[in-house]
Amino acid sequence: MKFGVADYGMNVWYGGMYDIEERLLDLKKLGFNGTERLEAVSPSDALYKAALYRKLGMDFSTCRGPSVQVTTEWTAALDKKYVWLNPGQNDRVVDFKEFCRRCNAMSKSCARWGVTASIHNHMHQRVENQKELEDFLKACPDTGIVFDTGHLSMAGGNPVEIVKKYHKRISVMHLKDVFLTGGTRPDGIKEYRFCELGAGNNGFSNTKVIEMLLKVGWDGWIHIEHDVHLRDPLKDLAVSLKFVKNVIGK
Repeated sequence: MKFGVADYGMNVWYGGMYDIEERLLDLKKLGFNGTERLEAVSPSDALYKAALYRKLGMDFSTCRGPSVQVTTEWTAALDKKYVWLNPGQNDRVVDFKEFCRRCNAMSKSCARWGVTASIHNHMHQRVENQKELEDFLKACPDTGIVFDTGHLSMAGGNPVEIVKKYHKRISVMHLKDVFLTGGTRPDGIKEYRFCELGAGNNGFSNTKVIEMLLKVGWDGWIHIEHDVHLRDPLKDLAVSLKFVKNVIGK
């Protein structure tokens, strides 16, 4: 397995990502192998950053460019295997069958480049809960999953069961823990934030997920993501990486 960071929460904390080399060096010191996405604005930018990752002894699991088409092309050129599914409207309003139709079209296009288009299950988006995820995987048989344990647990799902049943469809793992903050929103959902692994209090533990990944022999990227940081992100990420490695036994 490789251990990386889906660094959205870091960007929020700092107000942006200003220096990719600084970030990679900071993460390398903690023991991470890289980040999820190489962000690029042009072919030359993608090539330069890919070379920089290699120079620093770091890696990435996918690429994101300024459009879906070039994202797929650059990801293939950089020998990565998946991209996030991004077929237009992705909220709770869009019709499920229409969404699946568009996802299948994108999946077919990505497959021509040897890349798997992968759904990111997410609260308040079209594929949110376990039934929707399983229905989606049946309707879109050639897609993968950017599997987020925290979002599925908040949607009432069982992440361990998804890993057991669909591990061959998982392109990459997002490990998150959920901290319930005590309130309830107008839509009835408990107020929460994502936190460092091991600090969650919503009754879900990533320990069993990691153990199931080991049991089924899954050997891909595990990315840690904290959408919200209340302190220096590097402190949270160090705690989370230690949590994962303690379970794995490294």
